[in-house]
Amino acid sequence: MTSNSELIRTLESVLGVSLDPNSGSGSFIVILTTSAAVIAGLVLFLWRRLNDRSKESKVVVAPKPLKLEPEEDEVEIRSGKTRVSIFFGTQTGTAEGFAKALAEEIRGRYDKAVVKVVDLDDYAAADDEYEEKLKKETLAFFIVATYGDGEPTDNAARFYKWFTDGSEKGAWLQQLTYGVFGLGNRQYEHFNKIGKVLDEQLNEQGAKRLISVGLGDDDRCIEDDFSAWRELLWPELDKLLRDEDDVKSASTAYTAAIPQYRLVIHDVAVTTWENKHTNLANGHVSYDIHHPCRVNVAVRKELHKPESDRSCIHLEFDISGTGMTYETGDHVGVYAENCDETVEEAGRLLGQPLDLLFSIHTDQDDGTPLGGSLPPPFPSPCSLHSALACYADLLNPPKKAALVALAAHAAEPSEAEKLKYLSSPEGKDEYAKWVLGSQRSLLEVMAEFPSARPPLGVFFAAVAPHLQPRYYSISSSPRLAPNRVHVTCALVYGPTPTGRIHKGVCSTWMKNAVPIEKCQECTCAPIFIRPSNFKLPSNPSIPIIMVGPGTGLAPFRGFLQERLSLKQDGIQLGLAVLFFGCRNCRMDFIYEDELNNFVEQGALSELIVAFSREGPEKVYVQHKMMDNAADVWNLISSGAYLYVCGDAKGMARDVHRTLHTIVQEQGQVDSSKAESIVKQLQMEGRYLRDIW
Repeated sequence: MTSNSELIRTLESVLGVSLDPNSGSGSFIVILTTSAAVIAGLVLFLWRRLNDRSKESKVVVAPKPLKLEPEEDEVEIRSGKTRVSIFFGTQTGTAEGFAKALAEEIRGRYDKAVVKVVDLDDYAAADDEYEEKLKKETLAFFIVATYGDGEPTDNAARFYKWFTDGSEKGAWLQQLTYGVFGLGNRQYEHFNKIGKVLDEQLNEQGAKRLISVGLGDDDRCIEDDFSAWRELLWPELDKLLRDEDDVKSASTAYTAAIPQYRLVIHDVAVTTWENKHTNLANGHVSYDIHHPCRVNVAVRKELHKPESDRSCIHLEFDISGTGMTYETGDHVGVYAENCDETVEEAGRLLGQPLDLLFSIHTDQDDGTPLGGSLPPPFPSPCSLHSALACYADLLNPPKKAALVALAAHAAEPSEAEKLKYLSSPEGKDEYAKWVLGSQRSLLEVMAEFPSARPPLGVFFAAVAPHLQPRYYSISSSPRLAPNRVHVTCALVYGPTPTGRIHKGVCSTWMKNAVPIEKCQECTCAPIFIRPSNFKLPSNPSIPIIMVGPGTGLAPFRGFLQERLSLKQDGIQLGLAVLFFGCRNCRMDFIYEDELNNFVEQGALSELIVAFSREGPEKVYVQHKMMDNAADVWNLISSGAYLYVCGDAKGMARDVHRTLHTIVQEQGQVDSSKAESIVKQLQMEGRYLRDIW
């Protein structure tokens, strides 16, 4: 009775009526049963809503790449089987693609191999787990890229730092047989540094080198370099993984399968991913390359004068209310979109309507994984227009693997044969000349072979790589702009050897961005912060020298904002000298008024500008450094930090040589001693470069 009375009182409270069973009202039973039904229905409704929301929340952000490979603890090494681990360190996805392709071929060649592909960032949750895990490895390959100024990629940084920390580990990896393939670019000073160092360290720590380190050169055809390294690998692996009674003989030809997503076409009534999730923040406490935060463009303005025939954009992202933070000197990664003109051309070449709604999947209908070297899928369902705009790299030259996929779906035999030839070892020179040398984009190549119309599942998996984020040195300080991330971007626009006008994806997007200060329907983009070691000295009284022509000024603008804020707080500052360069003071002297104000306010001690197009001879920042060699040497000798930002292939090399000359001449030492002094500056963290 007590429980019944409590139920009645609860219903009375909820419904606002009297349900006294002794009141004589004949409606009591009706009301009671109706109320129970209403409440039960309400509970069911709420449960379904919550369940739907939980399902939706799973696709709010682009997921971190799916691990199609089993975890280490899940891999059961049966009798006679050998585990092969393939680790990758990647910045743009190329190393990951190579790692997966290598895994597929090893599986195809050797029955006794149990292969797993491992993102180095996911190998261990904490640094103290690395040693225990590596001791269990017996056969491993490391496919690692070198990024920036001889640095590891973001996903390999933690492992690389731990493995090369300088501590004496001894020969503790004697059970491990290994191979290393590095990805780099010979135009950069530290060509394939990460691959070389990792190879040396593995050998020094007791591991047995199975094959010489491979040095891939992205300045030419890195796919050919990887193929050549693999061909040297098979005879060595045959000795380890092939038995006499092996069904697959050493001479058995291997043909890689063309990756393909499972594609599902949706009715127009299906809510697309982009319409379903329009919130700015992604719900994560922290943001990274896999979990960016969509933010609005607050400010966009042109930095060049009207007389200039070029363009440089100042852009500000509004990060207020997102929880996103940054430090002076950090980088911002920006996911931009292909312009409508590019998207429309791609749709025409594919022969598909841009409003087509579809989703892509890495598993079969029954849930079993497709496996292979599939890249992680992008969020879907989405329209073809959105997929081409946001996720497809359409303007870079296609890789050879893309030509193979196009050849497989070319209706015209002559076109299929030409594509196969270009992707073959025999067609190496023509590929280098016709594709790479002429800077033909993927869309240009597809236009030359109009019968090659791959299904969308093949196109997004094997033909068009995923569009990668573009990185920019942040040109602001959180001390002055805590809710804004400033970017300084030069427009990439110019003719290619084929006559096509190449428009940089991100710089064009920034040039056309509509800021919120001009329209509520403003432009927005997913962004994330990438921490950097390019920082001011912890002691503000230490002098600094900054060298940054053009958009290389970006991080130094942040530095000077930081110093100005510190000075306003009464902090004593050391001397600060900036070497800046541009073509002409009347055209492209960006942030001129700001720089002069920094000098007036005492945040900048001296501004030295090189104008390369104003006199009879071109004058660059390195020439101005030589003009002020004595002052530069005196500052360095007194403990100054030297910072260089900008182009790695030209400017940074010239400035490095100039620094070497200044040290040798002003320090009155020979070339070998000067080189040693410069290296010591780098080791001490007093010579820092943010170059690209």
